This record gives sequence, C-alpha cells and structure tokens, in this order.
Amino acid sequence: RTRVGRGPGSGKGKTAGRGHKGQKARAGNGRPTPWFEGGQTPLVRRMPKRGFYNIHGKEYQEVNLDKLQHWIETGRIDPSQPITMKHLLDSRCIHKIEDGVKLLGVGAENFNVPIQIEVSRASQKAIEAIEKAGGKVVTRYYNELGLRSLIHPEKFAQLPKLAAPLRKEDIKYYSDPKNRGYLAQEL
Repeated sequence: RTRVGRGPGSGKGKTAGRGHKGQKARAGNGRPTPWFEGGQTPLVRRMPKRGFYNIHGKEYQEVNLDKLQHWIETGRIDPSQPITMKHLLDSRCIHKIEDGVKLLGVGAENFNVPIQIEVSRASQKAIEAIEKAGGKVVTRYYNELGLRSLIHPEKFAQLPKLAAPLRKEDIKYYSDPKNRGYLAQEL
C-alpha cells in the first residue's frame, strides 16, 4: 500500500503516485463496475422491459402426493395425526412458505395413505385421491400474520385470531364444498 504524503516535498504528495488525470487518477479504485461497458449503452438498457410483477398474485409452495407419500413411508410425517403446513415445513417436505401451500395430484394413482391434511389450496385430483384412500382435506385461508402464528407459535404471547378472507375470489374459493373450503363446512 502506498503511504501518501502531503505536498511535493514528501515525494508522494500532489498526484500521490497516480499519474496525471484519466480514469485511474480519479476518486475510487479506478476500476469500473463489472457491468460498465466503457460508456457504451449497457446490454441491460439496450433490451426492452418485458412482463410485469403482479402485486395481487399469491405464491403457493407446491407439494405433490408422491412426495407426501414418500415422506410418510420414510417416517418423516406421522399420518395418524392431522397434518398442517407447519408439519410439512418442519419435516422439510417444503423449505419455505410464502403465501401458503398448494397440494397437487402428481402420483395420485399410487396414493394409499389415509391422512387428514389442512393446506391453503388443493387440486381436484389431489382431493379425490386423498378421499379415495380414506382421508380428509380441508383448505383454509391464512393471512400473513396467521401464517406466522402457525409456523412460529412460540413467538407469540397470545396467538392471534385467524383472519377471514377479504377478497371476493378467496371467499368464493373457501366457501365452495368442491374445494373442501373451511367456510363451506361452517355453513
């Protein structure tokens, strides 16, 4: 490292070993950022924008029946107890929960374990396969606070009351007995 002086008498004053003018004489380390293309319009700015981010969209973690069956057979999930999204997360069947969990029907033809499961959404194929095996599916709405209290109940002195769905499409989904919505059971 160069020990910079003050003034020309020190030997390393004035330009401090950087030479005269130019990019390398300026403040900073003289190296541009990796995406700098020498002043030419960068590739990112030459390309048009495309698509959009839906602020109302929900991102559900998907769980297929074949994976669920494998987790049960290997003893990672106990089928005699009701299975919630917390059980799926704790057993590492899923690795995170954004807005909830959706149960999908891949491997439905081989599914044969009677389970009681509660998830955010479920496909018709998955519902049919579980009920054919003698199980039960309930789809339940969780807002952000409700999900947090489900996953980390130890962080709450008193568990909050679960919120009811507000969006019209959510109310319609969870009130439909075809989707095994929890509101349909209360009617």
